[in-house]
Amino acid sequence: MIFDKIIGPEKPVTWVLRFWPILAVSFGGSLAATWLCKKVAIKFGIVDRPDDLVKTHKEPIAYLGGVGILIGLTASVLVGIGYLPKTDSFATALRFLLGIIFGGALACGVGLADDIFDIKPKHKILGQIVAAVILLLAGIVPNLHRTTNLLNLPMGHNLEVILQSLIVILFVLGATNSLNLLDGLDGLCAGVTAIITIAMLLLSMHLATWGASEVGDPVRIIICLGLVGGVCGFLPFNRYPAKIFMGDAGSVLLGFVIAALMILFAEQIPRWWMASIVVFGLPILDTAVALVRRLLNHRPLFVSDRGHIYDQMIDRGIPLKKTVSICYVLAAVYAIIGLAMSQIRTRYAAVVYVFVFVVSAIIVWKKGYLKMEGLRGAIHKED
Repeated sequence: MIFDKIIGPEKPVTWVLRFWPILAVSFGGSLAATWLCKKVAIKFGIVDRPDDLVKTHKEPIAYLGGVGILIGLTASVLVGIGYLPKTDSFATALRFLLGIIFGGALACGVGLADDIFDIKPKHKILGQIVAAVILLLAGIVPNLHRTTNLLNLPMGHNLEVILQSLIVILFVLGATNSLNLLDGLDGLCAGVTAIITIAMLLLSMHLATWGASEVGDPVRIIICLGLVGGVCGFLPFNRYPAKIFMGDAGSVLLGFVIAALMILFAEQIPRWWMASIVVFGLPILDTAVALVRRLLNHRPLFVSDRGHIYDQMIDRGIPLKKTVSICYVLAAVYAIIGLAMSQIRTRYAAVVYVFVFVVSAIIVWKKGYLKMEGLRGAIHKED
């Protein structure tokens, strides 16, 4: 059977469950920090003002939610360091965790600068690239030899380093901007991120019971628990009607951490990496639809509009809460597919993944989500 080896023989599930305080610290820290950030944002006028084009909320809403998530995540990782095995792998795992936190803090800072000062897109991208470099310096890179060996492709050391660097930067830029684009409705981005991260946590738990990696197993579990707790602590303030937004500070932070997790899944067998990418399927789909739609309608590729999948649902008369719920279901569907296919051979999983994305593209086309009309044609500022 496909699922007869979900729990491996190397570590019991109880080994994974001992990490639960990390989740509690992250949730509590984020909840308290988000409440405080809301007060600070209102006091100093750090708010998102409506413009009736892209920002259609009725009154100014506090920013700084992303800072609250970062505080909860950081606190939980510091607690998680105490759970790292005191073996020869401790130093490497510690470097990975600190690399993700420092890189995430930088990514959050870049997003916050955009929230407050509306910085130029090139400066925002540059900051994201610097955050990606922090991952490279920490040693968080994909293992390309497992893939090239399967394909019988020789690869020298210099080429490997170049490809690893390009992949890490591409994943950081892709994930951060995908979640930034998805952050358009109350509770949408945080909820979808929670679903994606829970799926990645389940995959991490599965790998840990098989003893997949002395370094990667605890790092993945700590980051997943910290991120789930962080976004869940933020969600009570962000669900409709939102009292605070995560802003670019939050969406860029979440995207960065998710990118780091996906790269950590590329540590050994390629199908784990593929599974994590499919788990991230909804943000990928929404970004791809946005870019293709703008290209087909001769609109600027990097200028905001109200044509995202969730915007079009609203324009078609679907209530906001129901739209968010539908997006949650779609995110869960991609997550379930990714988790299921992580249990079969890479070549078969790849065929299924191609089929899934082809079917997704056909549905988007048939439902008219590539058109651009009415409110969906509104153009505002850079994403």
